[in-house]
Amino acid sequence: MQDYQSKPVGELARQLQAGPMRLRKGYIDSAEALLGIIEPHLEYPCEFVVYRLTGYRSRRRASTGPVIGADLIPDLQHLILDVCDSLVLLTTDYDEAVFDTPSLAGKFGVSTKTIQRWRKGGLVARRMVFDNGKKRIAFLESSIRTFAKRRRRLILRSARFTRLTKTERSDIIRQARRMVSHSKCCLMEVSKRMAIKTGRAPETIRYTIRNHDRRKPSEAIFGDYAAPLENRDREVIYRCFLNGVSVISLAQRYGRTRGSIYRIVNEMRAGQLLERKIDYMFNPQFDLPGADESILTESPVEDPAAKSKRVHAPKGLPPYLASLYELPLMTPAKERWAFKKYNYLKFRADHLRKALDVNHVRSSLVRQIERSLAQAEVVKNQIIRANLRLVVSIARKHLHGSQTLFELVSDGNVSLMRAVEKFDYSRGFKFSTYASWAIMKNFARSVPKERYRLDRFVTGTEEVMDFVGGLAGYDSHACSLSELRDSLEVVLAQLSARERSIVVGHFGINSSGRTQTLEQISRQIGLSKERVRQIERGAMDKLRSMLKPISSDLMR
Repeated sequence: MQDYQSKPVGELARQLQAGPMRLRKGYIDSAEALLGIIEPHLEYPCEFVVYRLTGYRSRRRASTGPVIGADLIPDLQHLILDVCDSLVLLTTDYDEAVFDTPSLAGKFGVSTKTIQRWRKGGLVARRMVFDNGKKRIAFLESSIRTFAKRRRRLILRSARFTRLTKTERSDIIRQARRMVSHSKCCLMEVSKRMAIKTGRAPETIRYTIRNHDRRKPSEAIFGDYAAPLENRDREVIYRCFLNGVSVISLAQRYGRTRGSIYRIVNEMRAGQLLERKIDYMFNPQFDLPGADESILTESPVEDPAAKSKRVHAPKGLPPYLASLYELPLMTPAKERWAFKKYNYLKFRADHLRKALDVNHVRSSLVRQIERSLAQAEVVKNQIIRANLRLVVSIARKHLHGSQTLFELVSDGNVSLMRAVEKFDYSRGFKFSTYASWAIMKNFARSVPKERYRLDRFVTGTEEVMDFVGGLAGYDSHACSLSELRDSLEVVLAQLSARERSIVVGHFGINSSGRTQTLEQISRQIGLSKERVRQIERGAMDKLRSMLKPISSDLMR
């Protein structure tokens, strides 16, 4: 089944394949007749397409919008092939000559690749069973006449094509080398200019130059193009593409064609998808036929007695946390539907990913996988937003000591996200029960640990300042302020660059003495506030292990 530009046409194709066998050949002929009148720049109602293919005129009001002609033309070509695959269509079923691809190429004296280009240009193809019993791409003589009438200049130009002589190839190489030495053009630009001068197709010029560079790398015109790009260059191309740099600019910068740049980008996207970990809760419904339609298009069946309740926010909450109570909770039916859709989208992405080949990447497949993962993230965010108030209510009960409510909520949100990924909706439990258990279990570990740390150790600022004070008390006459700063820098140098920047910024251990909040540091280095807090905690653990032996040695 081909990918259809228009969903209504794709649905119509599936219905025609399941229709009566005696009518399917008529559907194919009607689709070809419709292709003869479609204009790319016009729009056509779906009812018009259905009527022209089946003769059925619906009295219902249209539920879908019109189809653009530019999308309808390739969709009808795909529909013809799909319907052909649903029945046994013999060449003897038509009272006219039928050609396969090689015989048609021989009839016009062109290559089979030219026939493939003609198909993209509008030549209607069927898939039929020939005398040897094999099903192959076939072309009716009437289809060929119709195409020849509409694209006469294209056929004449293809028929006039002759192979390059050795003298012509030498002239192309010589002129291309001179053009590159004077104007530093890329292969794409050279091919276009040479095509105008020689009257040959740009693809022919490009192939001639590339073939020369491969056969004679020491005399290559585009040496950089002949050599494969390093991984670092490929990563730079991919990052530039994501940041909005045009493909033409990248092709000129690296001496490549636009197609090769797109191929590099798709290979990088495919590589990242293959390395990505996709976890989901499997359900046997996912393997059933028609799972896409039944799961992705269905709506949750709501119980009239079950209504989403709105709860007023407790008094004393900050405005941001109080706003979480404005979003209603999910009803049981909507919750089950959301988790089913979330896990199925990830299951489908993982299933499609198995067909990925980094060496032969299909951009349509990559887009399908990325779209499924993006849709799964949307559903996940909906579930999380509807249950954020749960984290706040549990965090308020564990609010003791120096930890703030925001820190506890931030820690609980991580547990909530993990709970969404691990929850199995098919067991019939409410998600709030499972999530409450996961959040409280996390608080049972983190809160006592934090209290022990606060009782056992002093705060980060006091610890660093105690170390500086210890150095000053060791020899206040011989130890200057610059020496103290040097000693402190020796200790901080044992941290990584990211850890050092966070500690120095948060505690103001610099020449300015200005402190920064974790939120300011997170925006500065491009990490989340929770991640910055975790890195700071790890850095302080390193400092403690270093400060303890140093201070004991100094006090001897």
